[in-house]
Amino acid sequence: MKIAIGALVCAFAFAAPTVQAQVAPAAAATTTNGTLRAGTSVPLKMSEVLSTKGKKLKVGQRFQLETAENVTVDGNVVIPAGSPAVGEITEVRNKGMWGKSGRINARVLYVRANGRQIRMTGSLDDKGTTGTAGVVGAVALLPIAGFFMTGTSAEIPLGAPVNAFIDEDISVAVVPASAPMVVAPTAPVPVSAGVPVKH
Repeated sequence: MKIAIGALVCAFAFAAPTVQAQVAPAAAATTTNGTLRAGTSVPLKMSEVLSTKGKKLKVGQRFQLETAENVTVDGNVVIPAGSPAVGEITEVRNKGMWGKSGRINARVLYVRANGRQIRMTGSLDDKGTTGTAGVVGAVALLPIAGFFMTGTSAEIPLGAPVNAFIDEDISVAVVPASAPMVVAPTAPVPVSAGVPVKH
């Protein structure tokens, strides 16, 4: 009895199906439109000091802020932390005689990000401490003394937190997360037909 050994070994080599991992190509990233909604909160911080000391602040004067954190849409950063923002003084009252304290009122106007200027809303203020109690005591003792009693200046320090909000819907381009790689087995290789045995 003769057996074609080479052919039989070849058949056994293909008998065990092999599974090879194939990595499906990731879906190409596509850009879609998202929306940064009006009313979205944007944490800011002061980039300069506002103070009524020196009586230099004026109504209408602009000042600088910056974003304290990233603002995202669908996981994409649309306003990076550190983006410059601008505010405007709306009211100034300097400290004065008879215990009058200083006061600052201001509002946030806009933030600049990725080449765009985005309108914002938000307000900030500070009021110094009045000298009313001292004035009352001084007037009771000597009326002229109350005239020279003053309150304190108002001041909004560098780095002070300011909460503002997006004032308009903004269309932004976002890139969705890529589709996960899919690992799929290949089809098993069929077993080769055996070679007939010769007797």
